[in-house]
Amino acid sequence: MRTPSLSFDQLFLDHSGAGKRYLVAGVDEAGRGPLAGNVVAAAVILDPDRKIDGLADSKVVSEQKREELAVLIRERSLAWAVAEANVREIDQLNILHASMLAMARAIEQLSTAPNHCLIDGNRCPVTPFNCQAVIKGDALVQEISAASILAKVARDASMHELHEVYPQYGFDSHKGYPTRQHLAAIKEHGVLEQHRRSFGPVQAAIAASQCAGEPQ
Repeated sequence: MRTPSLSFDQLFLDHSGAGKRYLVAGVDEAGRGPLAGNVVAAAVILDPDRKIDGLADSKVVSEQKREELAVLIRERSLAWAVAEANVREIDQLNILHASMLAMARAIEQLSTAPNHCLIDGNRCPVTPFNCQAVIKGDALVQEISAASILAKVARDASMHELHEVYPQYGFDSHKGYPTRQHLAAIKEHGVLEQHRRSFGPVQAAIAASQCAGEPQ
């Protein structure tokens, strides 16, 4: 696991002579692939004076380490925010545009306005703030790594909450992704209101139940 070496908050300079820090927010999302639950985005402005060791793409960090890092990110960052786009918005807009919406909401909810936003991926959300897309940014830029961790931790927490209500679906283990366990649970127990009806496997399950005369 390689810790991102770039911190753009330290690279951008204010040339006004006022010595004002140029604030850069990293932005990332979690939950584009699952069949259930909201898509979650986070925006983080790191404080270069309060270093956080171990920042990396959330996908290569263990769940326990993500939880530990999330605490430090919330404690030490200059600003952070987590926002969502819900299942209805995902089904209405499609998952890409819903992800962009969640990212825009996260940026706009920051308590401190950034001068620049670095977005993981190859597209930027529609927002009044200046944005730049960074492919594989969650592995390259510390601010984006921090955002990826906050988004992943928040989304996993929502899946654990859903598991408490519907333990038969196994959300605590598969986190809503289309695993064999999850697909079998949908087939046996049906589609929940938290499932994304625009996604193929959910549509197939609804169609199968309708053919069998079961209400959805």
